[in-house]
Amino acid sequence: MTKTKLSQPAPDVRRARIAVAVLFLTNGALFANVVPRYPGIKDALSLDNAAYGLGIAAFPAGAILAGLAAATIIRRLGSARAAVFGTILTAIGTVLVGFSPSFPLFAAALFFAGAMDSITDVGQNTHGLRVQRRFGRSIINSFHAVWSVGAVLGGGMAAGAIALGLPPAVHLSISGTLFAVVSVVALRYCLPGKDEDAGLTANPVGTETTSTLRSALSPRLIIMVAALVVIAIAGTLVEDAGSTWAAVYLGNNLGAPAAIAATGFIALVGAQFIGRLLGDGLVDRFGQRAVARAGGLITAVGMGTALLFPTIPGTIAGFAAAGFGVATLVPAAMQQADELPGLRAGTGVTVVSWLMRLGFLVSPPLVGLIADNSSLRFGLLVVPIAGLLAFALAGVLTNTRKSSGTA
Repeated sequence: MTKTKLSQPAPDVRRARIAVAVLFLTNGALFANVVPRYPGIKDALSLDNAAYGLGIAAFPAGAILAGLAAATIIRRLGSARAAVFGTILTAIGTVLVGFSPSFPLFAAALFFAGAMDSITDVGQNTHGLRVQRRFGRSIINSFHAVWSVGAVLGGGMAAGAIALGLPPAVHLSISGTLFAVVSVVALRYCLPGKDEDAGLTANPVGTETTSTLRSALSPRLIIMVAALVVIAIAGTLVEDAGSTWAAVYLGNNLGAPAAIAATGFIALVGAQFIGRLLGDGLVDRFGQRAVARAGGLITAVGMGTALLFPTIPGTIAGFAAAGFGVATLVPAAMQQADELPGLRAGTGVTVVSWLMRLGFLVSPPLVGLIADNSSLRFGLLVVPIAGLLAFALAGVLTNTRKSSGTA
């Protein structure tokens, strides 16, 4: 039986794919340049732990406050321009972090950067999904994989700047300028026009009436959005558990040396990167629903076993399994939200992204509260629980798959 050869995307679509990947890379790299600077800024501003934690929380707080404006900005500018607009302003925010001479200005700079980052996030995901529709197969997971590459790149740049003794103001000015310019160049190769001009929604600009909104906000749509938000939160919660608690659990609870304790999060993000590289092919072959269910099961079984039988190697493997399992959850939720019927361009992605950030803000203190009242091992049960929730709710995802063939 011969296989049907899939048609190649047009050159402009292939260029747009590269451009969107570049936007994801700049987004990952910008903030990753800031994070390694936190300890030095904390010391320079003489902040205690409470003030430092409050300042760091300004970033997600800004994202939550501004996140719902993303859909309106996308409809006015188009998703690509909105993403680049947000990238430039996020870059300015990171530069201001480096120049902040006091705690209020430090927190204000992070608040501004977080607010602008939320616009970039929705814009680049919306445009990436627009390119995916033109591409004819799943590519959204590859964009999120490139984001991980950008985060590694940004962290490496920051480590190099610290080793060279560059002040935060100089280092962050260089990184902010560099990635803002890169994003502007990438815009040239994105798909032209606004998203609604491309026929991506059921309701053109200006034709959405009160009755349409009323019919759109049906109980079924609300349930769908709630399920997608939980799926997205499951992905971010696992990632946050790794970044916030993996080293603490391995070091303090299991007695791992500091160098070994750090590998818990490395294993998680490394496996997540691999999962995203493989994710598009798996989605095309098996469908979003099947991949999410399998991933949820891998997360629940892998981390659940590690917590049930606590050892250092087993726990590192458990974090790796969790990272691999949730790799496609956020992209899947974004894609499904973008395709919800009756909503204008960017609305579904905006709502899911915004509510997802609420979960990201709440999860660290939740795990900490459980750990303080019981144990961190018990608190980390949120990871297998997140996997079970993704498994249970994956039915809201489409399970269409591409026919076999050669690209």
